[in-house]
Amino acid sequence: MSQRTLVLLKPDAVKRGLVGTILSRYETKGLSVVAMELRSIDEQQADAHYAEHVEQPWYPPLRAFSTSGPLVALVLEGDEAITVVRGLNGATDGRAAAPGTIRGDLSLSNRENLVHASDSPESAAREITLWFPGL
Repeated sequence: MSQRTLVLLKPDAVKRGLVGTILSRYETKGLSVVAMELRSIDEQQADAHYAEHVEQPWYPPLRAFSTSGPLVALVLEGDEAITVVRGLNGATDGRAAAPGTIRGDLSLSNRENLVHASDSPESAAREITLWFPGL
């Protein structure tokens, strides 16, 4: 079943020059880029994106990190894209992520973990609309 999912290459991925490396992993797996844009976000956009986490005690540092520099927002499409992308990304905590995953190979942190991906069809629909309202 073809799906679309939102992926954010977070400020640490951009700062470390890993955008091409990470994007290559998705494309090598057979996913297609539907939309992609380099942008910076403000606190309002971060709060809208992470709406379900805003009240969590760990959210303010995540907001600060998310707004700390440019990121790449993209929509990927392919067979079971949501599950496939989350598998490629690996566990949220890069220190615990399996080798061979993006986070397992490239991240050493829980918060600065290089990538975000939608976790369900409902999240994907909400997030894609938020980041790419024209799609």
